[in-house]
Amino acid sequence: MSGSTRDAVMGRVRRAVGATPANDAERRAAVAARLSGAPKGIIPERGRLPPADRLALFIEMATRANATVTRLDATTRVPEEVSAYLRERNLPASVKIGRDPRLAGLDFSQTSLSVSVGPSEGDDLVSLSHAAGAIAETGTLILTSGPDNPTSLNFLPEYHIVVLDAADVAGDMEAVLARLRDRHGKGEMPRSVNFITGPSRSADIEQTLLLGAHGPRSLHIVVVGEPS
Repeated sequence: MSGSTRDAVMGRVRRAVGATPANDAERRAAVAARLSGAPKGIIPERGRLPPADRLALFIEMATRANATVTRLDATTRVPEEVSAYLRERNLPASVKIGRDPRLAGLDFSQTSLSVSVGPSEGDDLVSLSHAAGAIAETGTLILTSGPDNPTSLNFLPEYHIVVLDAADVAGDMEAVLARLRDRHGKGEMPRSVNFITGPSRSADIEQTLLLGAHGPRSLHIVVVGEPS
């Protein structure tokens, strides 16, 4: 598109929305105020529940999306749970994790698991991540990118196990995003924020549901602790 054509198109857009040089400063100020304030959108009542009911809703919705969910009372039991999950599915006792300190501090010595650290190169069958949060109303996990939890672990292995602190389950997406802003600072969000609802699936061909079409074909969520 040439410069003159672009200017003509943008001129028609400005006239259609009533933008003129006289009110340009006012419009810029309104945009800046909205961006700095990060106002919330409409929040459904669905997720506005007491902590215990909110966690129950998350588990219900995640299960509907073909994820499996188990609850543990302490993070120290995660290695045992991962080992049992692999054993029940006749999977190799090998798992790839990131450098998340909450996972790095786990003691796998009492299991037969072989644990390697770093991003996946595509040859890992099972990965273990730690979620940054979750959305109760949709059963969605929130995972942020970085060395702690490489994004490749979310999509390349066929089996994805995610540890989630029960206290990090929020009712709605807006609450989760607000927590991320508080944690990282406004304008300093991670490069990627992945919203994951159940294992990968597709029904593009003859409306037949196929799990693992574009990522893991199994998602196992390990909820630790009590909601708050």
